Amino acid sequence: MARKNDLQIRLEYAVARTLFGFLSILPRSGALFVCKVVSGIGYHLLGSLRRVGFRNLEIAFPEKTIGERSRILKGTFQSLGLVLAETSQCMKISPADVEAIFELDLDEETRELYHINKNEHRGVLITTGHLGNWEMLVFGFAAIHEPISYLARPLDNPRIEDLTLRIRTRFGNRPINKTNSAMLAVKILREGGILGALSDVNAHPKEGVFVDFFGVPACTISGPAIMAMRSNAAIYPAFCVWDSSKKKYRFIRGALIEPSQTGDRKADIISTTAAYTAEIEKLIRQYPDQWLWIHKRWKTRPPGEKGLY
Repeated sequence: MARKNDLQIRLEYAVARTLFGFLSILPRSGALFVCKVVSGIGYHLLGSLRRVGFRNLEIAFPEKTIGERSRILKGTFQSLGLVLAETSQCMKISPADVEAIFELDLDEETRELYHINKNEHRGVLITTGHLGNWEMLVFGFAAIHEPISYLARPLDNPRIEDLTLRIRTRFGNRPINKTNSAMLAVKILREGGILGALSDVNAHPKEGVFVDFFGVPACTISGPAIMAMRSNAAIYPAFCVWDSSKKKYRFIRGALIEPSQTGDRKADIISTTAAYTAEIEKLIRQYPDQWLWIHKRWKTRPPGEKGLY
């Protein structure tokens, strides 16, 4: 990717800062309304993203009708609008405000895991992704519970990156550059830290392995599996989804996963990656209209296989 020049950086930042500035001065209800309207318009205007979304839904849900896929995809755009609206409010809300809109209820198994994490210093690797409001998951966990570390690749616009960092780290979260950070991430987990990692995007063959995702091989980032294996961290798939009946965000999770440790490194990486990918799929199936279908999840194909887009 070509490096952006200073003018591009300044113009992009000006647009982002103006948008966030406008939304941030609105009450939360106003920001939600504006972003709902904008996301609805975006569904109709952004034809290339809409086509990617429909293709993904054909791959994942061949049994569904066009009308059903359309409703799911419209939900994706609405969910993105929610992420934007809520993020714009993050610099002015208090932990009590967050707790009022985010139910961070921990079940018995999760509380036991947290007890082990604190008392036995066993690390916990949260494998999350673009389901529901991923920004609220990290932000809300820190505001209500405690700060965590998270892996992220810096944006290609340093000014916008600084803007997002101020939001994400407001309550003490620690960002870790995803590039060349494996040793630091393993160290955090070995010391009993909690680390979040996005685990649901298409990966380059050098960074991932092929495992089934909605019944189709998908090149999936294997870094979380490797880090969990090296640190003996528990793998905890978790997300923050919008509950329209309660008008609140809700914490959801998949099954707790132990990293494979058979001694066959390659097989263990594939097995562990497949395990957390399967849990992520199960949760997406529960809330299909809140996942990021406009991302080319199956772009990377096994050698010799025809592209799906």
